[in-house]
Amino acid sequence: MRQTKSKDLRFFAGDFQPQTRRSFDSLRSLRMTLLLDPASLYARQRLHFVMAKPPEKSAVKSAKTSSGIPVDVTYSAGQPADFDPAAQLGNPGEFPFTRGIQPTMYRGRLWTMRQYAGMGDAEESNRRYRFLLSQGTKGLSVAFDLPTQIGYDSDSLLALGEVGKVGVAIDSIEDMERLFAGIQLDEISTSMTINATASILLALYVAAAKRQRADVKKLSGTVQNDILKEYIARGTYIYPIKHAMRLVTDIFAWAANEVPEWNTISISGYHMREAGCTAVQEVAFTLTDGMTYVQAALDAGLEIDTFAPRLSFFFNAHNNLLEEVAKFRAARRMWARIMREHFRAKNPRSWMLRFHTQTAGSTLTAQQPENNIVRTAVQALAAVLGGTQSLHTNGFDEALALPTEQAARIALRTQQILAHESGIADTVDPLAGSYYVETLTNEIEERAEEYLTTIARFDLGGKYGMLRAIEQGYIQREIQNAAYAYQKAVDEKDAIVVGVNEFISEESTVPIQRADKSLEQRQVERVQALRARRDAGVHAVALRAVEDAARSGENLMPRIVAAVEAYATVGEIADVLRGVFGEYRETVVV
Repeated sequence: MRQTKSKDLRFFAGDFQPQTRRSFDSLRSLRMTLLLDPASLYARQRLHFVMAKPPEKSAVKSAKTSSGIPVDVTYSAGQPADFDPAAQLGNPGEFPFTRGIQPTMYRGRLWTMRQYAGMGDAEESNRRYRFLLSQGTKGLSVAFDLPTQIGYDSDSLLALGEVGKVGVAIDSIEDMERLFAGIQLDEISTSMTINATASILLALYVAAAKRQRADVKKLSGTVQNDILKEYIARGTYIYPIKHAMRLVTDIFAWAANEVPEWNTISISGYHMREAGCTAVQEVAFTLTDGMTYVQAALDAGLEIDTFAPRLSFFFNAHNNLLEEVAKFRAARRMWARIMREHFRAKNPRSWMLRFHTQTAGSTLTAQQPENNIVRTAVQALAAVLGGTQSLHTNGFDEALALPTEQAARIALRTQQILAHESGIADTVDPLAGSYYVETLTNEIEERAEEYLTTIARFDLGGKYGMLRAIEQGYIQREIQNAAYAYQKAVDEKDAIVVGVNEFISEESTVPIQRADKSLEQRQVERVQALRARRDAGVHAVALRAVEDAARSGENLMPRIVAAVEAYATVGEIADVLRGVFGEYRETVVV
């Protein structure tokens, strides 16, 4: 009896809340006294009842994930219900890829460590890229300024005051050459965060590589090229959706032959998450965007196994560590089934959800900015545990300005410490089989599937429900409602943001990156000098060819490449397409 009672004591000791430790200690002392007295059987039984009694429900704080999924106090065998490891997990590198897309994952090759950077003009950004490469980054990630993103040259009146502010200004092939001076393009991987003008910037990159005498067939990297999320959450669109989708699929078709190692799209949940959506919504809306791109490519006559292996995704990593891990695993499993069962892709590489992750910029705080180092580390940990293929970690000062070299170095070192000191890269999917993680993975999948079903109903044909949902403002409203709910929780302290609504202290100051105000004028002078010395006749012919292709329906990419090689600028090519396609007018969401 004593042995059984002692075992019970050890079991229930773990159930006590921290605030009851002192009373537990006194009860334990009393119990030891009673156990020495065999005549006190009733007292011992009564004591066992007191100690075994679980905490009152009212004393246990309820908890939910950021998506509103209720979290139990404890998880155990039988959770999730009807869990089938063979069907729902499988082996790493095998369908449904829940556990990762490669059999050995990081034991075979670490994720690509990228740092998103771009500021001022091409020379300024080139200096930062060289610095990052010297510190051990393995891939570059280019941030473009707003005029470049929406198709205006630096000397446009609409670009005034924005040149080089949130990224690098790129107007011409000369800028692209300066951006990568001394960096051999067929020896690195480059990601470019560009959407409405993705076709032009990809053409500039390829043209610059040719001038380096690089092997274009070996160019590797990603062009974001995800225009749908621009209409939903970010706003750097130019053309009506129909024409913008054509540009996307033109890139798919052209790149399959010309730059076969290039990822032709990065289907991006990141920006929707930054706008306020939940983890469940991020999965649902991102995968539905992906389905829309696949269907558009099929309708354009492309073979699914020709373009699908080069599709890639871009997710956010937020603070709720285990929900984020489950999110990545659920997304991978869902996409595998969508591609194999819905679109009937035959190539297993077409089933793989390959993704880049960036830590959550929207979680960074201007208050106590050093805290952002910890936030970024937690988010990076979630991305790696979730099986990301590449990762960018934010600088701790990015709530204040573009990151300094010191902040960028700390962000990169965060990844390197995870890779080489933490041990998490030593085995594949180390959280597999966790009662909680598997329950969350299933729950996120189920809730995301409900969104997919709802969105499909917006189009009676079922193919383009996402386009109709965007046009009618449904997706935007869902994100706005989620963002409002979160902000309300912060305001009411139901969600704690350290240093903002709790644990507030005196503000600390950190050095911030300062933009050189003279860069804008220099960039304006460069683009104007380019126009003055180029061959006007060759330039005009090249732009007419772009216009003819836009009107005829032929693939635009060869014409755009020829135009940038003739020194046509980003703004000039975008203007030609504006003249043919028109411009998009946003749906007002109320």
